[in-house]
Amino acid sequence: MFLSMKSMAPLIWRTMRPHHWIKNLFVLAPLFFGGQFTDQHKIATAILVFIAFSIISSSIYICNDVADRETDRNHPSKCKRPIASGSLPVMTAIIVAICFVVLTISVVILTVSLEVTIILLFYFFFNIAYSFFLKNIVIVDVFCVSFGFVLRVLAGGLAVNVAPSSWLIIATFLLSLFLALGKRRHELVLLNNSSDDHRPVLYHYTPHLVDQLISVVTPVTLITYLLYTLDSDTIARFNSNKLFSTGIFVIFGIFRYLYLIHRKDLGGSPTRLVLKDLPLLFAILGWIFTFSLIVYIT
Repeated sequence: MFLSMKSMAPLIWRTMRPHHWIKNLFVLAPLFFGGQFTDQHKIATAILVFIAFSIISSSIYICNDVADRETDRNHPSKCKRPIASGSLPVMTAIIVAICFVVLTISVVILTVSLEVTIILLFYFFFNIAYSFFLKNIVIVDVFCVSFGFVLRVLAGGLAVNVAPSSWLIIATFLLSLFLALGKRRHELVLLNNSSDDHRPVLYHYTPHLVDQLISVVTPVTLITYLLYTLDSDTIARFNSNKLFSTGIFVIFGIFRYLYLIHRKDLGGSPTRLVLKDLPLLFAILGWIFTFSLIVYIT
């Protein structure tokens, strides 16, 4: 039994998709944008919530792979996933997911707060509903993905007692919507005529429609961020009117991402792009450095 579990550990790890945990860094956003990223106690609490969301996200990925195991077998790359390929038994995967959820919720309710626990539970069940139902409703599917990022921000704010601004919530929703649409476009291009066999909702999308939606979301996202940096409340909070200069990295990052999804047919995994595409990584790190320099050093 020990050897059996030991042999399944790498399969469970792959199914957990740890490279996607970078998405949960959004729980740190209220602390960072609130100008309180120097409070060690709050940083520790935010990191704990980040870990909690990462484990809960992994349990959701496991449930999602169980639900999608048949359609994943029609996908050129997802067919190699442990559950879809049959190398990881379905019952084992379900038991692991349940253990992850119970352990994480127990830790959070004891060490953080009841409010964050409620959001974490809602995030879990909301994503389960997405996996089994909501992801098949056109437009609603990408809105659900974006709402998940907003929940991360809200939980991060409650954990450290920093209320996220309306600017942050709107910008989070728009940026994640932009990324979700990019992923839909990648799936349409990659799977071509068989796209709806893998994800039924793709039947309702076309590359042209998705491009039109992206063309709406992109300028709104950029304008929202620039207006945030020029807002009088933002300037007063950080005692600086130089935050607009960080917009150059945001603009370059979005332009680079558009180039990758349109000319390189990428975008299926935004997290992999962030980690592998050096210009995109440079834009993100440049933005973090410049924003931190203005808010925390100068």
